[in-house]
Amino acid sequence: MSALTGGLLLTAPQPASAANLIKNPGFETAGTGDMPYCWEKSGWGDNDFSFTTTADAHTGTRAMKVELTRRVDGDRKALITESAACAPVVTPGRQYDLSLWYKTTTPDASLTLFRHDATAGWQYWTDLKTLGMAADWTEASVRTPEVPAGTDRISWGVSVYGTGSATTDDYTMEQVSDPVPEPECTATAEECANGRWDVLPTENPVRSMHSVVLHNGKVLLIAGSGNDPEMFEAGTFTSAVYDPETGEYRTIPTPKDMFCAGHVQLQDGRVLVMSGNKGYPSADGTIGYQGYKDSYVFDPQTETYTRTNDMNDGHWYPSATVLGNGDVVSFGGLREDSSGSVTAERWSDAQQKWLPAWQVNQTWSYWGLYPSMILMQDGRLFYSGSHVFGDNIPGTGSAIYDYDANTVTQVPGLQDKDVRDQSASVLLPPAQDQKVLTLGGGNIDSNPEANRLTDIIDLKRPNPSYVAGPPLPQGTVDLGAGPVPQTGKQGKMYVSAVLLPDGTVLETGGALHNRANPVFESSIFDPATETFDPVAADPEPRGYHSSSFLLPDGRVMSTGDNPGNGSWNHDVSVYTPPYLLKGERPVITSVIDTEWTYGDTQRITVDRPVAKAELIRPAAVTHSSDPNQRFVDLPLSVDGNNVDLNVTSNPNLAPPGWYMLFAVDANGVPSVAKWVHLKGPDALSAKDASAHVHSFADAPRGKVTGPGRKRASQPVSPTVSGCDRHYGSANVCVPTAFPAEVRNTTAARCTWLARNDYGRLEVNGEDDPLRLDPDGDGVACGKGDVRRR
Repeated sequence: MSALTGGLLLTAPQPASAANLIKNPGFETAGTGDMPYCWEKSGWGDNDFSFTTTADAHTGTRAMKVELTRRVDGDRKALITESAACAPVVTPGRQYDLSLWYKTTTPDASLTLFRHDATAGWQYWTDLKTLGMAADWTEASVRTPEVPAGTDRISWGVSVYGTGSATTDDYTMEQVSDPVPEPECTATAEECANGRWDVLPTENPVRSMHSVVLHNGKVLLIAGSGNDPEMFEAGTFTSAVYDPETGEYRTIPTPKDMFCAGHVQLQDGRVLVMSGNKGYPSADGTIGYQGYKDSYVFDPQTETYTRTNDMNDGHWYPSATVLGNGDVVSFGGLREDSSGSVTAERWSDAQQKWLPAWQVNQTWSYWGLYPSMILMQDGRLFYSGSHVFGDNIPGTGSAIYDYDANTVTQVPGLQDKDVRDQSASVLLPPAQDQKVLTLGGGNIDSNPEANRLTDIIDLKRPNPSYVAGPPLPQGTVDLGAGPVPQTGKQGKMYVSAVLLPDGTVLETGGALHNRANPVFESSIFDPATETFDPVAADPEPRGYHSSSFLLPDGRVMSTGDNPGNGSWNHDVSVYTPPYLLKGERPVITSVIDTEWTYGDTQRITVDRPVAKAELIRPAAVTHSSDPNQRFVDLPLSVDGNNVDLNVTSNPNLAPPGWYMLFAVDANGVPSVAKWVHLKGPDALSAKDASAHVHSFADAPRGKVTGPGRKRASQPVSPTVSGCDRHYGSANVCVPTAFPAEVRNTTAARCTWLARNDYGRLEVNGEDDPLRLDPDGDGVACGKGDVRRR
């Protein structure tokens, strides 16, 4: 009993070598009797007692309450079922970190352990911690002694031995890792701390703004016309496939202008590409960009595009979110007449086609351009507030969309919702935590300085709301005369956010204004501490039409940049994170089966101890947007070099498809990924899932709307891309609003345009709203214009 107050209590638990070893840790799965699955009643003595599964839960919908109303002697306890199916496997000589959440009305409650001896069977082991009285949910953590010889499993829970009650929830058990020596730095001290960027010797041959990591390890780079009206008029549409292992590019015949299309990876590994550019804006601004209805599938094996049936509407800049059954839903974008599409689209994985509109639930709402729609673990969609061009949607700027009920509930808390244009949103690691981070942004219509705002939301909470996160770190910004330190509230739009296999997020790239003033800054966000760590910055400008994404070897690749003068950056840079400069990497020496099923236990072998493993869905990214990016934790059991991985039962956490499987050691060093395919059985749904899935956000507060009245489209300004069509071309983008520091004079505006390499700008038509052609010769910012001021 001395252990109750001894040195085994944890103040700062050490990293564990496995994720939670407890089945049904939150009592959410019912058992065959009146106790939850894998939990049993225990106790002895003369007392009156009750065991109750209560809705007064820490998370989810259930907790366990043990209560004594009369006691002469003895106790009552709810324990993990003492069976091979439920009791966690342990290794003699190892220690385990245990934790739970509790509320008590008695001082007589403790955490108690039993062990299974391979010869003698189940027997009492020890009590480890007395639970202090607590009216509110309180976490208790403790570390076991070393497991005695001959023990193969343990059971534990809370014992109540005085009148009163103890209510518990959310148990965890993790194996304590062996002490890990500090890794040896294999580069310079600066690189080991902050990583390294390398600009590759071979340029990207196409003006790609869409990047898709394929399940063969190659990268599909889609350009279409590459935001070049001359290429569009010539019918020159391009894509390329890049092989990171050889550094070679292969140009792919491209049947249509997929510039600013949507894309998503189907469960079989092919890439669904939807809509694209039917036409560029007219010079006089009466016609804007137009989206066509065509859709294609790219096959990584043959490296060819095949046309599907048409969508119901045009969608230039559409969203694309894969659902738990493999279907894809898409919202927003511009129609063939340049108006905003209010038609929702659904791709049927079973039928391999776009469904007719009458078979798709319709909100008849305009969700904007590239609205970031993230699949939640209960099958609903979270619109994070990240989008492209101008202001956000009406209301709070963020919402939960229940497709089945066809209702939209506004979500509060997003800061300055109308300056989140081309921010980035990412489902933080692990996906089981259901937290989303939104980063930066601006507004290309009003063109303020981009901001440093970050917001975090926990979608498991009953009434989820964004809360302010830490500000983005500042770097340097090129205002036209070379990089200078950022000051004040200067942040960035065009942000890229990339999930890393060590469970952190790299944010990189960006610009201070609409297609101008690149920002050189990168940092790593740690979800555990909710802090940013500035690291080495990409030396290349990465603003509009740039992409960053994770490669299977654990590096990050960045491409593109398309400033307002119409030029294109063909240089490709690759980031080597610090975890790749810490000595040898663990190796996954075998994957027993690459075809995985929900709820499986899958075995891999490794060449050294690992601390965790996860699935990361490969990137399909454009315009700061990849709503399908996710990191799914794989709870594991370790037996020497054999590692058993527990695959989620919930397809909404990990929609069917190909994933990169990483194993990570205790120093955060990842293996090179192995590819595994997750699918089926077809009948499995979230409602059937046996994994611990929280019931959350059931009735979030806020304005709830149904589908609304049917309408055909949403009016959209022809300057939706932030360009004033009176000057230059669709590709050379004179901003509708100049940065605030540019004075409202011809000379100041022309100086800014010259500093940003806009070159010769012809005036379209007779109007000159920005006063760039006061001498009336049809050329903006000519010598006579500047002299006349």
